[in-house]
Amino acid sequence: MLALTLDNRRALRALAHTIRPIVRIGAEGLSENVMRELDRGLKSHELVKIRVFSDSREIRNVLLEEICHRLEAAPVQHIGKILVIYRPKPDEVVKPTTAAFRRKREPRRTKRSFQT
Repeated sequence: MLALTLDNRRALRALAHTIRPIVRIGAEGLSENVMRELDRGLKSHELVKIRVFSDSREIRNVLLEEICHRLEAAPVQHIGKILVIYRPKPDEVVKPTTAAFRRKREPRRTKRSFQT
């Protein structure tokens, strides 16, 4: 499970305030479809809000720990029935193209550039 500093967690909580839950966990709990959707959300957004419909706080805590452990994410916030988790995007490898190695050309001079 990923660990966050207090300042990082505070900043992520502020960002999570405006987003809506993308996953809702009902009576069936964590199914493979729920985990797949959470993984997809973390890959594209990094910060995900989850709504859990269980009334038991202990069950919600267990769900938060299991989600974070299975997805290698960090818990950000647990308020009521809302859970917020965070996982940074993996560093994307950029392949150099031939255009990147070309010399930059001088801009073309037009008639206007010579006028004073």
